[in-house]
Amino acid sequence: MTMNRLGKVGAVLALGLTVSAPAVAQDAMTVGITTTGVPFTFLDTSTQQPAGAMVDLASAIAEDIGSPAKFEVTSFSALIPSLETGKIDMISAGMFATDERKKVVNFTDPVYSYGDGLFVKSEDSTAYQLEDLKGEVIGAQIGTTFADKLQATGLFSEVKLYDSLADIMREVKLGRIKAGFGDAPIVAYQIAQNPNLGVHLVEGYTPMSEGNVAIALSKDKPELLEKVNASIAEMKSSGELAEIFSKYGL
Repeated sequence: MTMNRLGKVGAVLALGLTVSAPAVAQDAMTVGITTTGVPFTFLDTSTQQPAGAMVDLASAIAEDIGSPAKFEVTSFSALIPSLETGKIDMISAGMFATDERKKVVNFTDPVYSYGDGLFVKSEDSTAYQLEDLKGEVIGAQIGTTFADKLQATGLFSEVKLYDSLADIMREVKLGRIKAGFGDAPIVAYQIAQNPNLGVHLVEGYTPMSEGNVAIALSKDKPELLEKVNASIAEMKSSGELAEIFSKYGL
C-alpha cells in the first residue's frame, strides 16, 4: 500500500456501492456502519454516500485485500447481531473492542483510542465530574459501553437510553435530562459542525475509561482477521492510518 492510495478511497467506495448485483454477491465485502457516528461514520449530505474515518479505513482495507467494500447502514445496537447472522462481513465504526464483545466477535488490532465525553446545556458552565451528577437523570446511547458503565455506578436517578447522540443532545438542550454522555471525539465534532445544538462538552471532565476502537469480524472467519490485521499493520507503518484519521480531525 502507498500513501497516495488514500486518494483512491472515493473510487473504491463508489465501486462498492454501484457494482452490479452478481459481482456484489461474489466479490464484495459487506461492511456494517452507522450514520450517527460522525466523524467515524456518517452520511455525506452533499453526495448521499457513507463517509468518515472508519469508512475510508474499510475502503482502504477492502482495496488491499482485493474485495470491494459494500456499505450496509444500520443502527449501532444492530451491528453485532448483523455480523453474527451473516448479514454483514465486517463492522467498521467507532466501536470499542471490549471483553464482553470479544465473546461473540473477533476484533482486529486497535486503530484508534478515546474515552467518553460529558455534555450539558450551553449556558451551564459548571465543571462537572461524574459524582457531581448524583441523583440526576442523564442520557446515553443504547448499545454503548458508556451506557453500561453509567448504569453500573448507581449514581443516577435514571439513565435514559436513546438511539442516537442527536436525540440525547436535543433532550439536554430542552432540559429534559441534566447531561448526556457519548464518544468524546464524536460529540466534539458534531458540536463544532453545528454550534446551534445548544450543548457543550464539559472541559476537565475525567472519562470513566478509555477504549480501543477496532474493526469487528465474525469468529467464523479467522482467515479474514489475519488479512485485515496485516493490512492495518502496513497502514500503521506507512503512516496511512494516521493520515486517514487526521483527515477528520481525529
